Amino acid sequence: MLRSFLIGSSLLASGLFAAAQTVPAAVPAPSVLPANTQAGGPPIPNTPPVETAHPPAVVLWPNGAPGSEARKNEPETVGWRQEIDIVFPIIYNIHNPTIIPFLPAKDKATGCAVIVAPGGGHMFQTIDREGYDLGKWLADHGIAAFVLKYRLARDDGTPAGTPQPYTVARDATADAKRAMRVVRSRAAEWGVDPNRVGFIGFSAGGEVAADLITANDQGDPAAPDPLDRLDSRPNFVGFGYSGMRVTGADWKPPADMPPAFLLCAAGDRENIAGPSGQVALYIALRAAKVPVELHIYEEGGHGFGVRQWSYSVAGWPDLFRGWLNDRGLLKKSSN
Repeated sequence: MLRSFLIGSSLLASGLFAAAQTVPAAVPAPSVLPANTQAGGPPIPNTPPVETAHPPAVVLWPNGAPGSEARKNEPETVGWRQEIDIVFPIIYNIHNPTIIPFLPAKDKATGCAVIVAPGGGHMFQTIDREGYDLGKWLADHGIAAFVLKYRLARDDGTPAGTPQPYTVARDATADAKRAMRVVRSRAAEWGVDPNRVGFIGFSAGGEVAADLITANDQGDPAAPDPLDRLDSRPNFVGFGYSGMRVTGADWKPPADMPPAFLLCAAGDRENIAGPSGQVALYIALRAAKVPVELHIYEEGGHGFGVRQWSYSVAGWPDLFRGWLNDRGLLKKSSN
């Protein structure tokens, strides 16, 4: 599924990236939401939640995302989420979608790039272990990573009783497509081969990945925005513990499905680790002759992401990197 992308000077001439934009800092949640607590979990810190330090964000739409222009300067919210064995920061109230680049050192760069979509039930984003932590790991291993903050269809920042302004199919997918195009448009600047740009989504982020694939958007040569002329389809895709009931009507792999990496733990939900979940997706892709690799760990549960712990699932990023290497995607960049 390798394709050649000719990216002309019109993108720079358009002024889209002439100047960096300042993204408002995320503000602490006024209180811990009841949905973010779990009986028996570790105590929630008394200190206000703070977003982990990260490289400067790149705004996907300088004038505001379609339909969200009036809210583009609204700050994101950072909160605490408590689960049975861990407390971690989350991000929500996302109205100005961005990507956060984690770029490898030039002497390590392979030219391969991955856009990372954290999960969180479309209510929030597990921004560290499904985002920044993976971005750092990939960059340390020569792979450029771009953590995507996409609009949330069930955003915790929307007041109760107020209609949610976004949907996965329309808004989160538009953000994913735009992220693919922004990375390809700046491939030379970031040391990326535009024919080796993939997308990995965790949990709800996997739904975004699925919609991105089925959108089948090769770009419109007549689009007034030069970015919309670029292909938004990924060259490879990863699904981290995403519920995809491919035997039903929810989602079916398209004819041009890219090579796929599947990952989950056996103790996860039935629609993820059971016969109707990633196992069914693996079988469907095999039947369609799509290159695919599946890993099911015995331990890990849901939402393990990148964690330093005793379970063997902690080593899954090495398997992902090995798969990229087996696919020939880690050859040294000539940029």
